[in-house]
Amino acid sequence: MVTEQDLVTALQNSKQKEAAFRELVSQYKKQLYWHIRKIVLNHDDTDDVLQNTFIKIYRNIDSFKGDSKLYTWMYRIATNESITFINKRAKRKQISSEEIKESTLKNLETDVYFEGKTIQLQLQKAIASLPPKQQLVFNMKYFDDHTYDELSEILETSVGGLKSSYHIAVKKITEYLKANETF
Repeated sequence: MVTEQDLVTALQNSKQKEAAFRELVSQYKKQLYWHIRKIVLNHDDTDDVLQNTFIKIYRNIDSFKGDSKLYTWMYRIATNESITFINKRAKRKQISSEEIKESTLKNLETDVYFEGKTIQLQLQKAIASLPPKQQLVFNMKYFDDHTYDELSEILETSVGGLKSSYHIAVKKITEYLKANETF
């Protein structure tokens, strides 16, 4: 495994860019896939957003200044691409992004790539009931185990605001699960 700094240097070198990019995809594909999947929920849509994310990373790597970690920068791109995807789909279908989420959640029950049990499906429904920012904060903190400092860089928000969002999200999820106990 190549260090992040070596990878950035190689990516910004025209002679090494192709090989370095293959290494980057190899190192980060799985992490970014699951990050995006938690936002868009659908496997096929996740693949599309992941591809767009890597295209954007490839095209913009020369503008990466190293002010943040590479993976933080990539997570920010993946997050923005996911939100843009949901908003574009909602606009195309002339419905709200919340209605898109509800529709996707209903499809999750029949998704062959979703292997969750009833409680996992309820948890996904509880997360989907949160406002978009709380969804992001909860998923990235709870499932991806990001620190508040990392989240602050990725989401460009204060640590205090993130702590508050996470606390509120946990409270809402707990209330949702208690109110919808089916397990």
